[in-house]
This record gives sequence, structure tokens and C-alpha cells, in this order.
Amino acid sequence: MASTIEVVEFELGGERYALDIQLVREIVEMMQITPIPRAPPFISGVINLRGEITNIMNLNTLLGLANQEIRTNQKIIVLVPEAAGGSNVGIIVDDVSSVLQVPEGNIDHIGEGFASDFSSFVKGIIKIKVDDAQNKDGKEKNLIIWIDMQKVLTDVVSE
Repeated sequence: MASTIEVVEFELGGERYALDIQLVREIVEMMQITPIPRAPPFISGVINLRGEITNIMNLNTLLGLANQEIRTNQKIIVLVPEAAGGSNVGIIVDDVSSVLQVPEGNIDHIGEGFASDFSSFVKGIIKIKVDDAQNKDGKEKNLIIWIDMQKVLTDVVSE
């Protein structure tokens, strides 16, 4: 029996991304973010989440994507403290779609030869078969970029 990977699927700039579910503590609605003076560009600020100060990171900036204004209909994915070296960290995403169980066979891992700053943060590409009702030939697949959030955070801390 093939093993499966559980991921949280989210949207960012019209594209579909995923991260490992064991890194996610909770998903909360967008709330007032207090900016921090002289913070790096990828830090949007901090929030008070039930009495805990949580650093909020702009994933667009971290991944080198086009920046967008923060909107009230966005979500914050709060990560488990272990994912960020014991710190409370949340990332801003446009929307959270679902939790997916993906068979290993539906994941293409990016080879080491494919080098760019962004690809070093990608664990793989997840292929999701489109429902036959949406796609008559059943061959087309949707692609989801599986982000290595641990590596993103490790690289941010090391800088």
C-alpha cells in the first residue's frame, strides 16, 4: 500500500500551494497586525493571539512573489512553535482550501539540478486529478506547489 502525505492546501496570488499539516497549529481569520519598526520586509508585524504574541510573516515576500496589500478576507496559518525554533509564527495566505491526503505517487520531487532561490523551498509538485464532471477526458491534473516551510523558516533565521 502506497503511503500518503497530509498537507494543508492554500492559495497565494491565484496559485495553489501546500505545506505539511504537522507544521500547522491553527488557521485564523485575518486580524489587526501591529507593524514592527525596522523589521525585515518579510515580517508584516505581530498579533495578539489569545494572549500570545505571534510574529506574522508575509509569505509572498519570503517566496519572492509579487507583494499584495493585506486584505481582511485573508487567513493566517499559525505554525507550531517547533517549526520556527520555538517562536510563535503565522503566515499570511489568501485563502485556505482544504486538508489533502496525497498518495506518494501523485508527488513529483524537483531534482537538485533545477536550481533557483524559489526551488530550494519546494519539496515537490502535487498532482491532483480533476473531477470527471469538470474535465471530460479525465487526463488533465491540477498542480499544487508543496512548500518546504521548515526550510523557508530555517533560511530566514540563518539570515
